[in-house]
Amino acid sequence: MHYAAAPTIEDVKYLVLVPDGCADEPVDALGGRTPLEAARTPHLDALAARSEVGRAAVIPPGMPPGSDVGNMAILGYDPARYHTGRAPIEAAAMGVELGPDEIAYRCNLVTIDAGTMVDFAAGHLSTEQSRPIIEALDRALGGGGIRFHPGVEYRHLAVLPAEYGDADCVPPHDLTGRPAVGPTGPAAAKLEDLMEASRSVVREAAAATGAAATQIWLWGQGPAPTLPNFADRYGTEGALSSAVDLVRGLGVLTGLDVVDVPGATAGFDNDYAAQRDAAVAHLANGDFFLLHVEATDEAGHQGLVDEKVAALERWDADIIGPALEALEALGRYRVLLMPDHATPLARLTHTSDPVPYLLHDSAEPVEGRSFTESAVADEPAVAAHTLLPRMMEPARGASV
Repeated sequence: MHYAAAPTIEDVKYLVLVPDGCADEPVDALGGRTPLEAARTPHLDALAARSEVGRAAVIPPGMPPGSDVGNMAILGYDPARYHTGRAPIEAAAMGVELGPDEIAYRCNLVTIDAGTMVDFAAGHLSTEQSRPIIEALDRALGGGGIRFHPGVEYRHLAVLPAEYGDADCVPPHDLTGRPAVGPTGPAAAKLEDLMEASRSVVREAAAATGAAATQIWLWGQGPAPTLPNFADRYGTEGALSSAVDLVRGLGVLTGLDVVDVPGATAGFDNDYAAQRDAAVAHLANGDFFLLHVEATDEAGHQGLVDEKVAALERWDADIIGPALEALEALGRYRVLLMPDHATPLARLTHTSDPVPYLLHDSAEPVEGRSFTESAVADEPAVAAHTLLPRMMEPARGASV
């Protein structure tokens, strides 16, 4: 599919839709179908029928299959070139600056029992429960170049001296129901000591808030990254909406406006309509908007089949259908839709498998196909970071 060049970039509205982790594998409970195949999505089906639908490699070879890597690729930045770690992206979203001799770690509050990772999210404790725990950690263990910063729910940040960075750490969501395998590498002993020291502090503070957390888990480390400015790269300003610090951090690092949407959450109670309205309101005067929702990924991590299907149906009814109707009134528009990775329900974690993508130009519809894993299974996987430049490039060139 080749787009005709637009006269100016202002003539086109660009909408990127990211249903986090929505790609999956056949599920027995769905009669051997995937959630994308089982969900009732008439608006997505109609859009896919007139769009380019293919298969994208969002995770470059050898890189961890995380939302940090996948969303960086969706924004058109090659993770193999720009990615330094998950935590420093989250640090940017939190307004935490990293010095040249500092490294950021994601600091999960987790539940471990008898050496088994019972819950990587400590029962999905609330932010009100978790904040006092992180504050207690900073009082007890902070200092000497170590500091803890509260985030949301179970997701927090630790800033450590750079010497703590030389380690291989397993993401806690990859260990659910399995032995809690600690870090390896030169800095492993320092990290183990810090996580061990956290246990008494976390247990005492968690008991006071009624939380199930038993300790911290450190992973996803890296130094501060440097990403080219989005407007310089593509010739237009833009904005995004997400309840996830990772995605918001990518907005901060690339100069996109991060829109705070009341009701947007990282759970199943997300207000899809509010995020859609924010996107449409921005595109009435602006040109680019990325809309990210976490719910499909959370359902995959928890193995909740019905929740994953329901989230996809909410995407269709509350975002895709009404957003496209609104965009029609604004003139020519383009849509890029794809997940940042797969989160199969049976695996409870991310995989590096290629995912479906959809690329649509309202002025140049094409003969499409179903937006499902099986429909694109025989297609060659394109590098995901090349897709957004393709969507933008006809109006203004961008190096990749």
